[in-house]
Amino acid sequence: MKILDEFKAFAMRGNVVDMAVGVIIGGAFGKIVSSVVADIIMPPIGLLVGGVNFTELKWELKEAVLDATTNEVVTPAVTLNYGNFFQVVFDFLIVAIAVFMFVKLINNMNKKKEEAPAPAAPPAPSKEEVLLTEIRDLLKEKK
Repeated sequence: MKILDEFKAFAMRGNVVDMAVGVIIGGAFGKIVSSVVADIIMPPIGLLVGGVNFTELKWELKEAVLDATTNEVVTPAVTLNYGNFFQVVFDFLIVAIAVFMFVKLINNMNKKKEEAPAPAAPPAPSKEEVLLTEIRDLLKEKK
């Protein structure tokens, strides 16, 4: 029972729950970014470089082996899919930029909180207050 209680206390701490929420939202955000890159950013880039679809770029190391009679693939081709690599790199760069901008925004918000004016220090006592304090102290000494 003690181990179960310890695990429950660990799993319900704020940091673990926050991290789980962050991972779930991060996964969903990754899908959004992948869609933005694949469906919005890469087509114009492909058009600029001559209508190339980056995900289809590959270097064929060994051709596919076809059956001579049925023309079916017996052994698939061995390819180096560098276009998919480019796509993933673009995805990563966009996610990294988005996370950087988000962290920068959070840091700017925290700076504004820190720069908020601190409560004013109490004003220095006036001359009359200092004089009255001295008189009080002298009267206490005489007693």
